[in-house]
Amino acid sequence: MRGDRAFEAVFRTGVRFDGRFLQLVAAPAAHDPGRVGFIIGRRSIPLAVDRNRLRRRLRVAVVAARPAASRYDVILRVRQPIARGDILAAAGEGAALLQRLVAGSSA
Repeated sequence: MRGDRAFEAVFRTGVRFDGRFLQLVAAPAAHDPGRVGFIIGRRSIPLAVDRNRLRRRLRVAVVAARPAASRYDVILRVRQPIARGDILAAAGEGAALLQRLVAGSSA
């Protein structure tokens, strides 16, 4: 997902799921497949290598949640600082939040 307008539209109309480390915001996608955006700030994870590691792991979680998650535009945002040792836990939380989204849509 690219551009401020795309992010703003999802934030304005999307449903939110909060976890300890991450927040997932999802809105129905205008085009199939839906897009995914990440907000991982330098203040929350200072080293670029760690930010990229989390982003890669979250991408794997998104791919695992397809095809059900492809109906949505999804934003995964870091809510609080994440230590290097907690990156795996945060990625696991991202996968769990995606599963909550998919389970909620099928009910």
